[in-house]
Amino acid sequence: MTTSIHRRTLLQSAAAVGTLGLLGLHGQPVQAQSTPKQGGTFRLAINDFDSGETLDPQVNESKFMQNLQYQIRNALIEVGPGGVLMPELATEWSSNDDSTVWTFKLREGVEFHNGQPFTAEDAVFSVNLHRGEKTISVVKALMAGVTDVKATGPHEMTITLEGPNSGFPAVLSMAATIVVPAGTTNFDEGIGTGGYILESYEPGVKARVTKNPNYWKEGRAHFDAVEILAIRDVNARTTALRTGEVDAMNAVDATTAQLIKAMPGIDLIQVQGKMHYCFSMNLSETPYQDPDVRLAMKLAIDREDMVNKILGGFGSVANDQPISSAYPNHNPTLPQHSYDPEQARALMKKAGVEGHKHVLHASETPFAGAVDAAQLFSRHAAAAGIDIEVSREPEDGYWSNIWGKTPFFASRWSGRANEDLMLTQAYSRASLGSWNATHWDNDAFNTALIAARGEKDEAKRKELYWECQRLIHEDGGMIAPIWADILDAKSSKVATGDQVASDWDMDGNRASERWWFAA
Repeated sequence: MTTSIHRRTLLQSAAAVGTLGLLGLHGQPVQAQSTPKQGGTFRLAINDFDSGETLDPQVNESKFMQNLQYQIRNALIEVGPGGVLMPELATEWSSNDDSTVWTFKLREGVEFHNGQPFTAEDAVFSVNLHRGEKTISVVKALMAGVTDVKATGPHEMTITLEGPNSGFPAVLSMAATIVVPAGTTNFDEGIGTGGYILESYEPGVKARVTKNPNYWKEGRAHFDAVEILAIRDVNARTTALRTGEVDAMNAVDATTAQLIKAMPGIDLIQVQGKMHYCFSMNLSETPYQDPDVRLAMKLAIDREDMVNKILGGFGSVANDQPISSAYPNHNPTLPQHSYDPEQARALMKKAGVEGHKHVLHASETPFAGAVDAAQLFSRHAAAAGIDIEVSREPEDGYWSNIWGKTPFFASRWSGRANEDLMLTQAYSRASLGSWNATHWDNDAFNTALIAARGEKDEAKRKELYWECQRLIHEDGGMIAPIWADILDAKSSKVATGDQVASDWDMDGNRASERWWFAA
């Protein structure tokens, strides 16, 4: 894919690569396996799904759906290893001097599965799905600053923003923003421009796609067919991989990762990246409106013990901030929140909630071992006189019924292409009522975040992102005790590319397009 990318975008992507350390198969740098071969049926076991899902891109949230969408559809921009933004249906993009108007050159000669040519009208329609008061899009907050989207040529789209945003193109790399034909009303037909064509789909159970013989992207989509199986239980996924019923699985249990690593014919894929496991307090609920209560909870968890017992060493201690060292603008200067039961007890007494029972809702849906992690947190907090009762919730519907809906709940955040996406989607005022699950609304944070988008000086922009992280660390409702390595596993018969992406598991949820059978 020969392209010309705007210099600002290129520099941002290069910075992301320079700060990211990747580990590959068996914890070693990923090497090219062989020249890609064609053929075979790739069977993939995924743990994160919902029986109520559809192929409407506005409501794509689970990893099952993201894998499926990337099989049948393309985004305008692809996120590669290291968080690099790569051309996909957009061949290049550039902005005016203040980053308020973005122009995207679109790929010519691409057809949808039904033979319809891809044009700017399709791109405009797909972006507009996520705009307006009536949209149900999961990225509504990220599109809130868009004031106009129009086709400025048969293969050119121009987007106008209400304010500067140097990182806006990354929004168009998200799975929710994949491209569908203009005027689509029945999204479940699965029409797209992707490397595979939808054959069947049963929400929460399975999906099957077959190779698109006219795929426009060279050197991708090597399998004849791909099947995704929804398997929640990690032991069942592991057994399916070990017995050859599937060829790859996501979300390996960290406590058994060493055993999987030793299995003949199985490769453990370990990637250090941006994923953090957390427990979230809903600030619209008592007693979490009180900052003393929030700080007490952050001091009532033994992070080292969590890394050892929940991650088995496949991760590191986190510090209640969402931006890891895998991002260019990670703030390493924040004082580490450490286990301090006595201070936690004093803060609870100061807040007048010593006898409060905190019900922590958890299931294995947000991450493997979440229930065990919640119970371990409960034991840690008991030393501070804090009573945490763990409520194990049903797996199906966890994201829609528990996450962001209850006062205190287990959560997980995978990576995003840049700091602005992560901070806007999870903590900004614009995302209240959607992905801002803690319901945190901080004036200083929102001011700094908006300023960072329009700041051209890299040093000043870093200062602003550091300030955003400081505010979340000190005042936010997220308790993030650990950074978790991404742990997937595959048959040794399956080959990967030179590097595996770190924003999401399964190679950025694009394993079906990027991997192949080596034998």
